[in-house]
Amino acid sequence: MPRLAIIASKITPYRTPVFERLSRMKDVDLQVIFCCEREPNRLWDIPSFEFDHTFLRENYISVRGRYIHHNPDIVPCLKKIAPDIVITPGFNPTHLYAFGYAKAKRWLHVPMTDGTDISEQALSAVHKTVRRMVYARSHAFVSASRGGQRLYESYGIPRDQCFQSCLSIDNDAFLPTEKPEEKYFDFIFSGRIEGVKNPFFALQVAVETSKRLGRKTRILFIGSGSEEDNVKAMAETQSVHVETHFCGFARQEELPSLYRSAKIFLFPTLWDPWGVVVNEACASGLPAIVSPYTGAADELVMDCENGFVCELDVNIWADRACLLLTQQQAWNSFSGRSLSQVKEYTYEKAANGILKASHFSLAARDTEKRRKAS
Repeated sequence: MPRLAIIASKITPYRTPVFERLSRMKDVDLQVIFCCEREPNRLWDIPSFEFDHTFLRENYISVRGRYIHHNPDIVPCLKKIAPDIVITPGFNPTHLYAFGYAKAKRWLHVPMTDGTDISEQALSAVHKTVRRMVYARSHAFVSASRGGQRLYESYGIPRDQCFQSCLSIDNDAFLPTEKPEEKYFDFIFSGRIEGVKNPFFALQVAVETSKRLGRKTRILFIGSGSEEDNVKAMAETQSVHVETHFCGFARQEELPSLYRSAKIFLFPTLWDPWGVVVNEACASGLPAIVSPYTGAADELVMDCENGFVCELDVNIWADRACLLLTQQQAWNSFSGRSLSQVKEYTYEKAANGILKASHFSLAARDTEKRRKAS
């Protein structure tokens, strides 16, 4: 039974259930090591855990809204656990300490990423050099998407060494109810109210759609962030065209009914390796209009099937929105396709991807040993 140690930066509602599924598998001994409980810009609920875990002493710095974890006590923690395989889903200093110690102890190492070939295009030469160094000393690789697999392949990693652990949610919790619920809102935007998520663009789409339809549209914003007051101020200037509601941060159990109160999900992000909110929208049966700068584009959201993948042009987005808001048959088709697409993204499938990578890594090590012995 392989002993796995996963070094997680923080608790997330979409990875914790994966760890729980993985820990229940009969041929796994799992320990999850968290760099911290919660980063300051995350308001997620912290659940109780059904798997073995450890919290390191919190030690991080903030750089342009991102948190860099530096936990030297990862080394004595790993020494105590003595895993067969160390899995690092990132390149924070803590992850690199874990990788270095694993190599020193001759343990196996498996990198894991939510990133894609697009999201990591702008990395510096130093960052890419570190990745090459780590990847050259690993046997199996885990990504969250096909974009992540393309990322690994860009470093020369063979496809058969790549495994997928998709980003998932509790799909059943978001399923539309048997009795259709009233769609009060035309649009919904869910996520941090920050510049990178492009909430101003979402509001502009609602305004332009209103002008084309000749009626006031309604949009619901879920989330909070540094741009919230500015978006509210902009909404006031457009009140003749758009009825705008802000519900702030919503707890996990509140989200399904909020999504189901809307007709179209807008995700005009400027940068996002995936976008779990897209899973939530699709599981709620919503068509989605997304930018090409999210990893979910052309994987979970298929252009002209369950939504639209559009460059950030307000007129294009408004055209697509008008189609869905005026053609019920098209909306029904897109809605059904969203529900079908998201069924492939489950916690069980994500856990199985990590397990497959672990087994592959063990088999590769055994093959190397036999080759050296012959």
